[in-house]
Amino acid sequence: MTRRPPFPIGDTTAPAGRRTQTELPIARLMSGTPVALPVVVLHGVSDGPTVWVNAATHGDEIIGVEIIRRLLALVHPGSLAGTLITVPIVNVHGFNTGDRYLPDRRDLNRAFPGSARGSLASRIAHLMMTEVVGRCEVGIDLHSGSDHRANLPQIRGDLSDTRTLELAMCFGSPIVIDSRVRDGSLRGAATEAGATCLVFEGGEAYRFDETSVQTAVDGILRVIHHLGMIDDLAPAAPPTLLATSSRWVRASKSGIVDCRLTLGARVTKGEQMGVLRDPFGKQLGRLKAPSDGVLVGKLLHPLVNRGDAVLNVAATE
Repeated sequence: MTRRPPFPIGDTTAPAGRRTQTELPIARLMSGTPVALPVVVLHGVSDGPTVWVNAATHGDEIIGVEIIRRLLALVHPGSLAGTLITVPIVNVHGFNTGDRYLPDRRDLNRAFPGSARGSLASRIAHLMMTEVVGRCEVGIDLHSGSDHRANLPQIRGDLSDTRTLELAMCFGSPIVIDSRVRDGSLRGAATEAGATCLVFEGGEAYRFDETSVQTAVDGILRVIHHLGMIDDLAPAAPPTLLATSSRWVRASKSGIVDCRLTLGARVTKGEQMGVLRDPFGKQLGRLKAPSDGVLVGKLLHPLVNRGDAVLNVAATE
């Protein structure tokens, strides 16, 4: 049997049947310390798809780092078909400072596909696209809630695309939401480059939510098994709901939120999901479900200003 040629990435080559860890230089800090994009490549012993998994595009959304750590502990390159590229921390600057954004306050997930001569965000996006995304057929972009919000484990994607729908349902999250592509997002740039990209959302910023972590690990294993890259390592997928859209319910007045619903709760259109009160208990307003659906996102901080996004309902009607 002819051995697969090594997989080149940056200044490194990943031999077949091995796990290779490398760093792709980004820039230097003002102190002169180098900053690099950490990458782990599992280059399989036989031919197959090239797939990427990335996390921490937003520096505060650290849950994906743990998801990738557990994934790498389960998948062995000696029995892998194809190549799995993992990037556990895309926004290295934000991750190190506990910040969602880059030092110039730019949102990295609005900078794709980027430019080699642009802003810091644009340069990181370009590096990610050139060295990772542009070489893959399928990708999974890991996210969590932010700004004191928690998300039910979910997959988002353009469900009008047959391939995206197929892989989203294979993933096996509690709900799959049809979601338009945002300009400048990694998913949008990946789609333009010809890749199929799923966005996973689950848990909250700065936390490892066990349910979300395990849902994502199992889902990724199901996807790469479906692609013929591994033997089956994950349990069968539970039933998955399909949602046509999602919508945040916003506070009509400033006050204190009282919502007893948990993530995953079923709601009906017009149902009262919570109320707004002042500090003395006077009711100021109600939070009503905009459609029949499922509660997929929730603000955990009870103090809100008028217009704040409080509860996110995925429409299943």
